[in-house]
Amino acid sequence: MTQASIESAAPRVLVTGMGCVSGLGRGVAANWARVREGRGAIRPLVPPAPAGMGAWVEAPADGEDRFPGIDAQRLRRLGKLDPISAFAIEAALEAVADAGLDGHPSLERRTAILLGCGSGGNATIETAYERLFARDESRVHPQTIPSSMITAPAAHLAMVLGVHGAVFTLSSACASSAHALGEAMHMIRSGRADVVVAGGAEACLTRGSMVGWQSLGVLSPDTCRPFSCDRRGIVLGEGAAVLVLESEAHARARGGHVHGELAGYGLSSDAGHMTAPDIAGITAAIRAAHEDAGLAFDVPALVSSHGTGTALNDKAEAAALRQVYGHHLERHRVIATKSAHGHMIGATGAIEFILGMKALADGVAPPVLNHLGPDPECDLPLVLEPEAFAPAVLVSSSFAFGGLNAVLVGRRV
Repeated sequence: MTQASIESAAPRVLVTGMGCVSGLGRGVAANWARVREGRGAIRPLVPPAPAGMGAWVEAPADGEDRFPGIDAQRLRRLGKLDPISAFAIEAALEAVADAGLDGHPSLERRTAILLGCGSGGNATIETAYERLFARDESRVHPQTIPSSMITAPAAHLAMVLGVHGAVFTLSSACASSAHALGEAMHMIRSGRADVVVAGGAEACLTRGSMVGWQSLGVLSPDTCRPFSCDRRGIVLGEGAAVLVLESEAHARARGGHVHGELAGYGLSSDAGHMTAPDIAGITAAIRAAHEDAGLAFDVPALVSSHGTGTALNDKAEAAALRQVYGHHLERHRVIATKSAHGHMIGATGAIEFILGMKALADGVAPPVLNHLGPDPECDLPLVLEPEAFAPAVLVSSSFAFGGLNAVLVGRRV
């Protein structure tokens, strides 16, 4: 592709609602304000989590209505809520309200729910194991299985929103919510749904989960420093990010507010190694996303990188970006918001897409935090201070363990 842009012939899929909760705060406005200003959420974990760093969600303030519009009786019908489901409900309620779809008739039959989760209800599972193995009890909470299932957040959303269409969970490690958004886009393009509530949730800052990650040897002892010299690994976060996607016809017919367009989606599998990335797999997903969006590589873009802060992954991603964009790379700007909200695993692709779309709308590229200096092997046009940058296009990447890659293209409209 050499021309400035190529228009895609596929039906347009619009973003009409956005919601999120993370260590940065509750709601899109709070999350975007902190990212834009360069104020991160990574800090020391508190017991019962083991020693280490994380970007954890603060408990709701006393008297705060975490689930507006849901009465106590309805909440009881949901059963026991693991934090992963609570995060998902909170983000989805914000997104649906933002889209103006509260109580809309399309929710019942012409809406689908597709959530990405890297794991299920970690807190619920660990509580059950503590009873069994530490206290030698013979029984666990009767809601242990329903509340810990990886499908629970999507099912809980269907109950809260009254959605009777397709509802399911997609799990592909830290590409889960990016895959969810991309597949939701295709559901709308194909006419299988008018609206899809899509995104991801994760709640893995539990003792057992953290010990597992520490044993893998990828956690940073201090903070997340994407593409920086002396970077030392990832820092886990938690929360949820949910978007409302609609066909253009449906959104325009009801006069819905439009944040932008989900214009392209590329995916690939390295088929090589469980934890080591493959440059060829990464480049294949980026190229596929550009092709799907009809987007030339020379069109200035905000590149929301996977940017985990690990030695191997950042080096591979930087090499892939140089390979794909070549001498056009300097027209783009590269951001890495995991340096602010941590690695939210199943939710990370969706929150990065939301923050990237906010950056497009405001014409400001948010800074990569905690940077100590350049790494020659990660030579990229990084944004290290808030920078005025107003492209029309976002390229948001997620590259997961197992070599599962997903790249999304967003457009300002």
